Amino acid sequence: MRFLQFSRLIWRWITIANDTIVNEGIRAREVRLIADDGEQLGIKSKRDALQIAEDANLDLVLVAPKAKPPVARIMDYGKYRFELQKKQREARKKQKVVSVKEVRLSPTIDTNDFNTKLKNAKKFLAKGEKVRVSIRFKGRAITHKDIGREVLNRMAQETSDVATVEQRPKMDGRSMFLMLSPIAENK
Repeated sequence: MRFLQFSRLIWRWITIANDTIVNEGIRAREVRLIADDGEQLGIKSKRDALQIAEDANLDLVLVAPKAKPPVARIMDYGKYRFELQKKQREARKKQKVVSVKEVRLSPTIDTNDFNTKLKNAKKFLAKGEKVRVSIRFKGRAITHKDIGREVLNRMAQETSDVATVEQRPKMDGRSMFLMLSPIAENK
């Protein structure tokens, strides 16, 4: 019987994360004790609180370490951690990851090439992804930023039925870019 209690204690030390103070890790001499059913048991010494928790075959978990005296609760810590991880997994499932696709153009793009890039941008927007339309200026083309801005404005105008402009055309180094987001996302 002693060996089982000892092995349970060792197991608790191995599996418990460092962010929560549990059982023997509590340093306070006195704690305000809360039972597993939520009943307040009052201020107890650490030794008495640990004994009560051990008798109930549960753990003593420090809930509010900064309070005077610190607040400890009797609970099944393994079950508590499991429930917490389960809630985090559910929250991650419900979280929507928005990816940003990029369509690169040039300031001197021809009509057919532009239509191909437009078709790709519309396909990305239909999937619910944001689209970053960028123009890279090479060499002396940077002196004609207005041509690049016209190409980006044309792209924004052509996609106005499926997208809204999230960010107007803006220079960033030798590139100019425009952010488009799907209309369904903005509603």
